[in-house]
Amino acid sequence: MIIRFKRLVKSFGYAGRGLVKIFKEEQNFQIESVATLLVIVAALVIGVTRTDLAILVFTCALVLIMEVINSAVEAISDVLKPKLDTYVKRIKDIVAAGVMLAALTAIIVGCLIFGQYFF
Repeated sequence: MIIRFKRLVKSFGYAGRGLVKIFKEEQNFQIESVATLLVIVAALVIGVTRTDLAILVFTCALVLIMEVINSAVEAISDVLKPKLDTYVKRIKDIVAAGVMLAALTAIIVGCLIFGQYFF
């Protein structure tokens, strides 16, 4: 299998553009990105173990990934909206629930990990 570097670089460029676009346009992604940064900085300042840091990073990444998926589904749904209005609402609600579950999980994980350093 031959790796085509030019094609690979283009792929990373497209992904980078997508991240910039979602960061500029989606308020929730901005809030979750800042929260992720704060969690990681706090973890490093407190001196959590590498395992705890990895769990925190993974959990925060899960929230951000779910937000990206949510935004993509919303964009696709908006194109279909005039034709499939009731289905679009249901799809958006379900994907938003996934983001909420990921965020709640991140909060619980954060409390469990940070809690052991404060109590």
